[in-house]
Amino acid sequence: MLSHTRMLSWSAEINQSPVDVRAVTDTTIDPLIPGGVALLRFTDAVLTRSENIDATAEAAVAELGPRGLVNAAAVIGNFQMMNRVADGTGMPTGKGTRVRHADLIELLGLARIDHADDSR
Repeated sequence: MLSHTRMLSWSAEINQSPVDVRAVTDTTIDPLIPGGVALLRFTDAVLTRSENIDATAEAAVAELGPRGLVNAAAVIGNFQMMNRVADGTGMPTGKGTRVRHADLIELLGLARIDHADDSR
């Protein structure tokens, strides 16, 4: 998640678009990207298997169009696959990753999640 959040912030910077990456972990924050609120709601509904998924999908289509919804679903599926592979292999978050992304860990409040293996 950290690398992808970092890529989002770099993409926004290159495109000179504002983005508030704190929205990744705090849904009360507007991410400041077109359709961002609808994307966050759809993503949250998918990941929590909410009964509200149809409504959030319809809202995402209204904001981003059908192709935008398909792209969002593909990204969600890819992230889920990568996370399951990492979890299934017992891959820890390396110390170098935590050091490189210390600012994001702090900003997103992720320090409370400790699944690190400091032997790496």
